[in-house]
Amino acid sequence: QVQLVESGGGLVQTGDSLRLSCAASGRIFNVANMGWFRQAPGKEREFVATIRWGGGSTYYADSVKGRFTISLDAAKNTGYLQMNSLKPEDTAVYYCATAPLGSYSRTHSNGYDYWGQGTQVTVSS
Repeated sequence: QVQLVESGGGLVQTGDSLRLSCAASGRIFNVANMGWFRQAPGKEREFVATIRWGGGSTYYADSVKGRFTISLDAAKNTGYLQMNSLKPEDTAVYYCATAPLGSYSRTHSNGYDYWGQGTQVTVSS
């Protein structure tokens, strides 16, 4: 199993920045990607960003491209989501997740097998 613990959420104003962290532990050797998803009230969970665990390759949802940056400190087994120029529509519970080797999708939640507990991000207008 992989255990994921998120931190860094909070209440900010439009245009502010936040950095979310996701500390991973357990069977890390089987992880292929770490991803971030979010879920707003009354909406389905949506993909935000993903990064290859071994390093480098990233992919973003169009809605956050240019504003959010995903990164990974492999030495610390910790992933980050730097969120800049936040908008009210970014308000959601943010979840980190890991996808195993051989996962069929890096952008769909079904491709991820372990999830953190979620952290609330609220952006006021």
